[in-house]
Amino acid sequence: MLRALFISLSESRSLRNVAEKSSLGQRISGRFVAGTQVDNALNVTRALNRAGLSVSIDNLGENINNANEARHSAELYRQLLSEISARGLNANVSLKLTHMGLDVDPQLAYDNVTALVAQAAAMQPKNFVRVDMEGSAYTQRTLDLVHELHRKPENHGCVGAVIQSYMRRAEADVASLLNDGIRIRLCKGAYQEPPEIAYQSKAEVDSNYVRLMKILLKSGIYHGLATHDECIIRGAMAFATRENVARDAFEFQMLYGIRRDLQQSLVRDGWRMRVYVPFGTEWYPYLMRRLAERPANALFVARNLFRK
Repeated sequence: MLRALFISLSESRSLRNVAEKSSLGQRISGRFVAGTQVDNALNVTRALNRAGLSVSIDNLGENINNANEARHSAELYRQLLSEISARGLNANVSLKLTHMGLDVDPQLAYDNVTALVAQAAAMQPKNFVRVDMEGSAYTQRTLDLVHELHRKPENHGCVGAVIQSYMRRAEADVASLLNDGIRIRLCKGAYQEPPEIAYQSKAEVDSNYVRLMKILLKSGIYHGLATHDECIIRGAMAFATRENVARDAFEFQMLYGIRRDLQQSLVRDGWRMRVYVPFGTEWYPYLMRRLAERPANALFVARNLFRK
């Protein structure tokens, strides 16, 4: 019920316009989003690096309907990659195909992402572009592009995908990605999908997450486990220990501003931890989808918003 509510709220244009202009919205953006400019995200990244955390930077935005906006978004990512290299930061980038112009012109989106992956692959040391997963209407096109880019020898290891454990097709997609040696971020999923293509209950989603997690950890490829669920995290640590999977053979991933105590605890215990750092003005759909992923976060967000 709550999950469906938050997804519905994420799609409301009127609520989004009000929220993004409100004083409460400014507090939210300050707590869970690293500012609105590239420099804001880079400064947050440096601070996180100093605390032993690696970072994935995301310029918030999706479903743009203007080619110039898509080109501007791609330019921001080019700037990010250049500055990550120049400043010696331990960070990569995450992007959405619809933010690169997929709904406007698929070729434009593919060209934008192709250029960014080529830039990451040419860096010294090489960097990495994570192509985020969106709703089911984009799943196959997203995976097809990642496969296509990764097959180019010069891009090997420099582009990865996201798999959502609530999708019934997830296990088959994991097998296909692993067959090509592609790095995966495993998450639970945050879009409203019908029962015929997506698990609806938390128990089913969690069970599939754990099943896929074990496949990833034993694959010999470096993957990211994106979750704040302590039961799943403890299970992953126990499984890795039992199966002799090295602590530096994969990483946990969490969102900026959420469970900072747990992030630091994992680092102190010798596990790798990457923080997903969003920046930009379009924080509203991002936050609503994060609440949809785990409605219990709503109380956490509210508590932090009103804490002085």
